[in-house]
Parts: sequence; structure tokens; C-alpha cells
Amino acid sequence: MSGHGAPQIEPENLISQSGGMRVAIVAAQWHTQIMDALLDGALRAARASGVDPVVVRVPGSFELTVATARLVRSFDAVVALGVVIRGGTPHFEYVCQAATMGLSEISARTGTPVGFGVLTCDTEEQALDRSGLPDSSEDKGFEAMMAAIATSIALQQWT
Repeated sequence: MSGHGAPQIEPENLISQSGGMRVAIVAAQWHTQIMDALLDGALRAARASGVDPVVVRVPGSFELTVATARLVRSFDAVVALGVVIRGGTPHFEYVCQAATMGLSEISARTGTPVGFGVLTCDTEEQALDRSGLPDSSEDKGFEAMMAAIATSIALQQWT
């Protein structure tokens, strides 16, 4: 959900439907400044929506999948936050693919919304610009949380 054409989901419009919703955030620890900003954005979105999330920290973006797989058993939605910045080896592609495919598979298999807040960027500057810092153009942590909550609400009538 980024850039031109992204839906505008307002947290205050979800408060009446999010009461009692159990949400977890799984956040990697690499790239501290970027991750702290992503986590802050997700927390702001959750609290503005009337949700008090549980936060679980894991070492890196590769570990997001295993933590999310465990947490979807106990939560109405999970938000995965991470940062992978391209380097000079194929490591970038392996970690990005593992995180993307793993998180998608967990969500589809369980029917539990997983907000995808994993930045996969070519440069640190691109990641900073998407992290939700005061001078950033985007706030992917906020967006990932809003997507997870809104999807969970949309699916409530089908459970």
C-alpha cells in the first residue's frame, strides 16, 4: 500500500469495530533508526485505532516468518516489520523472498491478516524515506498496521 492510489484508512473510523482486537507486532532489530521509526508508526496506528498491541522483537527480517507463524495462533492480526537493504551479495534476494513468501503463506493458510511492513530497498536513503521519520515521504509501519486492522475488521463477519 504505497504511493499514488493508496487507500486512506483513517484510524478513528476503526475504533468502534476494533474493540477487543488482539494484535501483535513482530519487529526485526537490524537498522535501528529505521526499525524504531517503523515500530513507532505501527504503534501510533494501533493506538489511534483503539488497539493495544503486543510487541515481539526478533533478530532480523528472516526471523519474522517463524515468529509470525507462532503468533497468528493467538492474535486477530499480526504486523511484521523489517528492513532489508541491498548489498553486494545475493543475500538480499534470499531474505526478501523468504520474508515475503513466508508471511504471505502464513496469512493465506491461517486466514489471519498479516500486515506487511518489510522494507526491501536498494539504499538506506530509500528505507529512511519510507520509515515514517519526520522528514520521510511515507510511513510504512503505520500503513502496515492500518492494513492489518482494516482487513481483520473486514473479515470479522465471516468468522
